[in-house]
Amino acid sequence: MAAASSSSVAGDQYCIELLRRQLADLNRNPPDGVSVGLVDDDNIMIWEIMLIGPSETMYEGGFFKATLEFPPDFPNMPPEMRFVSEMWHPNVYADGRVCISILHPPGEDKYNAQETAEERWRPILGVEQIILSVMSMLGDPNDESPANIDAAVMLREDRPAFKKKVRQCVRKSEEDM
Repeated sequence: MAAASSSSVAGDQYCIELLRRQLADLNRNPPDGVSVGLVDDDNIMIWEIMLIGPSETMYEGGFFKATLEFPPDFPNMPPEMRFVSEMWHPNVYADGRVCISILHPPGEDKYNAQETAEERWRPILGVEQIILSVMSMLGDPNDESPANIDAAVMLREDRPAFKKKVRQCVRKSEEDM
């Protein structure tokens, strides 16, 4: 039993060191339009992220706050990303959770034939790849496999109304700054 708990401590320590390194790297050289930090300086497992809506997208000019919560077995399992700012997007649940392939656990999903194992989380990926994928998601919503069905239907059937709702989120994010 002692061996199992010492390997768990070693795994936890690896996770903590990896996250410290990735946080430092992202603070030194962040992707354009991104700022990262900790929600609580004493907890490396929950990050706060600020994303500036990418130019030439419907989200341009917005300031969107999100959190990344890492599991104890990171990097073997992906973190959960959740927008704290209001977000209207087919790939974001109403509660703010982001639903994109890179945040899905590794391996094949027998219920989602559209998604390959290569598109899902792999331990070789890092936080920067997650952030870049989310920035890409903002510019190219996937309405084929939506987390927010209402947003996906509106995007498909009434694009002007979708854009109007997104612009409301952008304005609200600017006011909340």
